[in-house]
Amino acid sequence: MSVAAILDRWERSPAIAPHLAAVRHLPARPARYGPWPPALDSRLTAVLHQRGITQLYLHQARALDAALAGRHVVVVTPTASGKTLCYNLPILHTLLQEPAARALYLFPTKALAHDQLAELHAWARALDAPLRAYTYDGDTPATARQQVRLAGSLVVTNPDMLHAALLPQHTQWCALFEHLRYVVIDELHTYRGLFGSHLANVLRRLKRIAAHYGSRPQFLLTSATIANPRELAEQLIEEPVELVDDNGAPAGPRYFVLYNPPALDASLGIRRSALLAARDLAADLLHAGAQTIVFARSRLAVELLVAHLRADRRVGDNGVRGYRGGYLPSERRAIEQGLRSGEVRCVVATNALELGIDIGGLDACVLVGYPGSIASTWQQAGRAGRRQALSLTVLVTSSSPLDQFLAAQPDYLFTTPVEEARVHPNNLYIRTSHLQCAAFERPFDRDERFGGDDTPLLLDFLTEQEILVRAGDRWYWMADAFPAQSVSLRSAAIDNFVIVDTTATGQPRVIGEMDRWSVPTLLHEEAIYLHEGRQYQVERLDWTEKKAFVRRVDVDYYTDAELAVELKPLSVEAHAPVPHGARHWGEVALTFQATVFKKLKLLTQENVGWGQIQLPQETYHTAAYWLTLERAAVWPGERLEVGLLGLGHLLAHLAPLYLLCDPRDLGWRAEVRSPFTGAPTIYLYERVGGGVGLAERLYAVHAELLGAAAQHLERCGCANGCPSCVGPPRPTAGPTTEVMPAPKPAARHLLRLLRGTLAHAD
Repeated sequence: MSVAAILDRWERSPAIAPHLAAVRHLPARPARYGPWPPALDSRLTAVLHQRGITQLYLHQARALDAALAGRHVVVVTPTASGKTLCYNLPILHTLLQEPAARALYLFPTKALAHDQLAELHAWARALDAPLRAYTYDGDTPATARQQVRLAGSLVVTNPDMLHAALLPQHTQWCALFEHLRYVVIDELHTYRGLFGSHLANVLRRLKRIAAHYGSRPQFLLTSATIANPRELAEQLIEEPVELVDDNGAPAGPRYFVLYNPPALDASLGIRRSALLAARDLAADLLHAGAQTIVFARSRLAVELLVAHLRADRRVGDNGVRGYRGGYLPSERRAIEQGLRSGEVRCVVATNALELGIDIGGLDACVLVGYPGSIASTWQQAGRAGRRQALSLTVLVTSSSPLDQFLAAQPDYLFTTPVEEARVHPNNLYIRTSHLQCAAFERPFDRDERFGGDDTPLLLDFLTEQEILVRAGDRWYWMADAFPAQSVSLRSAAIDNFVIVDTTATGQPRVIGEMDRWSVPTLLHEEAIYLHEGRQYQVERLDWTEKKAFVRRVDVDYYTDAELAVELKPLSVEAHAPVPHGARHWGEVALTFQATVFKKLKLLTQENVGWGQIQLPQETYHTAAYWLTLERAAVWPGERLEVGLLGLGHLLAHLAPLYLLCDPRDLGWRAEVRSPFTGAPTIYLYERVGGGVGLAERLYAVHAELLGAAAQHLERCGCANGCPSCVGPPRPTAGPTTEVMPAPKPAARHLLRLLRGTLAHAD
């Protein structure tokens, strides 16, 4: 059955049709072509003709012109638009003319790097030329690494390896750095926030080492659609970049559907689980023969959906796989190959498959909840669809305020421009960490700058800390430690924890890994860890050795842990008055600790038990945006408390509308009388050490955020508060069954005060 027939059946179904919040038909887009650059080596043109490529898409022709003219270029077009040729053709052209030249390819994941390596090997065979392409990552055997260093003309790696291996050991990579002509940065849009801020500093180090060897590489960047690609590219490489964003690639027709699960209790705003609704729609697609990808918001949701789909009699166990961070590389490669061959009929994935890994053309895509940004929504939707065939994307909304905002105003998704990607390369914590790495790689001269004119001050600070030593006008590394090993580009964690299966006596085996910040809530002792739909119980967590020992079990529940957070402001970077209060942003200290866990039934999510977690607390510094209210303008007592909690819930969930971030990148806290401000306060804080500019952006869009909150509050159909706006009514503390005052009217009142639409408290 075709996806058009499936959608037609849904639109006629009395159980589904009433909950289709929007159905949009996006027509096919024809190809547009540009001329072949006359300077391009004829051997490349001949190979392309052999592959059936007789014309270049418009963006490919323009990117190639700019690259061959020696300019830095960023190409921004949708998924499956042929961006790879935009950097491969100029690089291969140069290597055919100058065999000694070198190119460095940077991909955010190993999977993308291995995809590219296969493409480069195909080019080498077709050209019958000595193009020596190698990957260099954590999986590269030690015996092969010397050959890559000495002979690799095309080195395919990731930012982490460039940071921790190539740059610190640059003396072993002389041939690469001395003849480095090109640096490719693929999937530019992924380098935002913490990861992008780190990469900008790694690129500062790369350019510094390249200059030491006498080279000045040209940067070729590609990205999915974001609002500020040139700005982001120039922030990363700190040089002018030419933008190519006029997409000439064709696209097949697509239907895009918003499905809002039915309300189970309209008065409380409680809807059917988005996860279970997505399961039913995905099972329907699979039963009809549509190869489908399902995007879930968390690792736990991936595993639950895999288990649910395999249990569905219409689907069965065959052909349903999970895909997320933490799987072993061999598992991920097998799943990718299974998707291309058709053996895997359905994959349930986190955003790990959002990137341009070759998984073939799927028929349908199901998104379980809004991904957090318009850019990610279209990137995930683009994983389904062949150039000529009709495809279907279904966004299943959850009960969160952000999802319900989109369900009520679907035009926002289709008409609003994509968000901007933000980085903060001069974040003091990040920059100082890379300044140490750079000093290890090569001494600093007094006139050198690394991100600003205050570089000598930072070098003197590191000298005071006995990390560097100054001799005349130069600073030298003097510590015993190897600095890059203690700096993770993707999180504040130094190392991942490995997960060891001890089910088979005497035969322990590693089945996965997990980042340090997720461990307290997902790998504490007695936790149920889900992997490929199977359940394992954590028997022992070795925090020191970073190992979790698990055993296969067969239980009908999973675990969900709670995290206690304390917040303490440290400094105020900016503040401004607002009606009946003020807005601020600045640095804060966060202390968090996993406290208890619940046991929840797999199918019903019924609570069947709990336990305590005994793990140390963690503290880090980050940035926050906060609002304070004049105490004289609000009422005392429980009404104020529920109003603050409701408004905090609403603002935190709507904030990603103005940020290119996952909603989980932000946390929030409300205090009736903050120890720091002495007033009722709502904090929205970044869940990233040092902060990456989200708090500053929220401070700037304060009025728009409060306006969206007011609009959503008025449109929500509940009377007193629900998960779709301010959260459900909260019970009072203690053994009584009393309910606190309704949060929605209280939150509405506080919001009107802060917007200046109410003169005083009633």
